[in-house]
Amino acid sequence: MKGMKKSRTSAKTARDPNSRINKSLRKYLDDLAAKLPAPGGGSAAAFTAGLGVALICMVINFTLGKPKYARYNTELAKMLSMSERIRKRFLELVDLDVAAFKSKDINQALRVPLEVARLCSKVLRLCPSLVRKGNINLISDVAVAAILLEAGFSSALFNVNINLRYIKNRTRANRIIKELDKERSYVRKTRQGLEVRIDEIIRR
Repeated sequence: MKGMKKSRTSAKTARDPNSRINKSLRKYLDDLAAKLPAPGGGSAAAFTAGLGVALICMVINFTLGKPKYARYNTELAKMLSMSERIRKRFLELVDLDVAAFKSKDINQALRVPLEVARLCSKVLRLCPSLVRKGNINLISDVAVAAILLEAGFSSALFNVNINLRYIKNRTRANRIIKELDKERSYVRKTRQGLEVRIDEIIRR
């Protein structure tokens, strides 16, 4: 995905002292709670999704190198590489959502939550495999990751839909709606299935 490459925007964000990702979690939550136009729900969606994928990274890191899971090392290493790239992208999107709000550009305001939603669905597809191939001692963290990714997806979806109202190209808008309706069904079914499966394993 082209958006995954390090861009001038990401480099600028890394140097910007006003960037949300360069401030403390306490400061971010204070800003989120304050009477400020941004950060808002879109930024929070990206942050929530970032928490979900960070847990996936953690589970994989605690699995790699374990003899019990050695036969999965190649696959897990690829999963970790992808997850790390997406985790960093979610951090960028925390700030990019704020910038999009300030830009007053409806296309940019739509683009950010749309990317968040798509990435949440992409990362969630790793979770079923991690239930089978990840460190069993961290299986509950896979469940938490799935819940957070669904929350990130659903939150981003609301931001997509509210911005779609102002898109004049209705063909494009309807295409996005159709795409995300399909993804929403997948996300919900996957999260529900994971909860049931993981709960069964934990209660054995």
